[in-house]
Amino acid sequence: MRMYDIIAKKRDGGTLTEEEIQFFVGGYVAGEIPDYQASALLMAIFLKGMTPQETAQLTLCMAKSGDTVDLSAIEGVKVDKHSTGGVGDKTTLVVAPIVASLGVKVAKMSGRGLGHTGGTIDKMESIPGLRTDLNRERFFEIVRQVGCCVVGQTGNLVPADKKLYALRDVTATVNCLPLIASSIMSKKIAAGSDCILLDVKTGSGAFMKTVEDSIRLAQAMVEIGEHVGRRTVALITDMDRPLGRKIGNALEVQEVCDTLHGKGPQDLTEVCLDLAANMLHLAGKGEPDVCRELARAQIANGQGFAKFREMAAAQGGSTAVLDNPVLFAQADTVYEVPAQQDGWITAMDTEKCGIASVELGAGREKKEDTIDYSAGIELLKKTGDRVHKGEPVARFFAASRKKCAAAEACFAGAVTIGPTAPKPEQLVYARVSAKGVERYEARN
Repeated sequence: MRMYDIIAKKRDGGTLTEEEIQFFVGGYVAGEIPDYQASALLMAIFLKGMTPQETAQLTLCMAKSGDTVDLSAIEGVKVDKHSTGGVGDKTTLVVAPIVASLGVKVAKMSGRGLGHTGGTIDKMESIPGLRTDLNRERFFEIVRQVGCCVVGQTGNLVPADKKLYALRDVTATVNCLPLIASSIMSKKIAAGSDCILLDVKTGSGAFMKTVEDSIRLAQAMVEIGEHVGRRTVALITDMDRPLGRKIGNALEVQEVCDTLHGKGPQDLTEVCLDLAANMLHLAGKGEPDVCRELARAQIANGQGFAKFREMAAAQGGSTAVLDNPVLFAQADTVYEVPAQQDGWITAMDTEKCGIASVELGAGREKKEDTIDYSAGIELLKKTGDRVHKGEPVARFFAASRKKCAAAEACFAGAVTIGPTAPKPEQLVYARVSAKGVERYEARN
């Protein structure tokens, strides 16, 4: 078998066999296939696409290219959740404890933030003492005892994706649906859970900017999951505005605590209830509407927060800061950003909000950058709110006034103020399962 022939076949619109895909993935990971040939195949896939069968086979080959996690030693159904990334998205830290408090195991591997999107691991590590670099034995032990644990991804999990993504990043082949779907799903499959819930973001702060593109990506990923025997559902959720009111690591953990106490922002709470409901549904706890009320009850009775506290303690974290958030490290500088005119906030460019938080020190532009856990943004006003000139619309937290000035220049371009109130935005647009696409009416 020759790589030349595989490239030519896909270039001409052919369908690759399982053996050809295995040859490519295995050879590239082993260093036997050079970057220039891998790049040629990626571009051919970008231009010609892949069938659902090809995409599923590529995903499975990538998932098996390195370490895989066997969760069979943990009793019960294990449910994983993945978000395609956003600003203010701290949903994992809300839904995992809620789901675990109802007897469903959540053994989750998460990533760090890069660019305008935050990372769950960075948020968790803003809790003093908390460790996310646990070995597999301790990871399993916490899942068994507590019901949920969130750790960083292992070094050799899906090496094919690491190599291929780095190549896609420099060959203009990132924005390719089968390659995006296989990248995401290979990691979820390698992580070993029985069921997978996908939170596919759509809007200005998401990779997919339109609902229709997000649905297509969700369909591809659900199809892959079902093909390899994992019950899979996707929700299409809004990222045309930051989720919740706080952006930044310690700030977002504080908002997680508020939400688990029943005092969180309405948008974050509603999205978390939908995500938790679908995770519980996948685990066989009932229909989504019934499971949504189960999840709501775990907030009302305090068991969701108790489970979050228990998980943090098991991973070495200080529960004192969760009980009393003022004990988190505090920023040296707090600055309020005024509205530039009277009117209504008609739009918020979520990506620019995320970039502004990076300017404050809450994120990374490069992997080696250091994060200031106390830095970030509190949104005092959001899309749909009435504002008056000079009234604070946001509060910045940073190490210096200089950082606030740089962030304000970016944030100013994120907020659009108009003379009339905008149409209410949806929080959840659709649900995608093996049965098809269920579109939702606005529920704000």
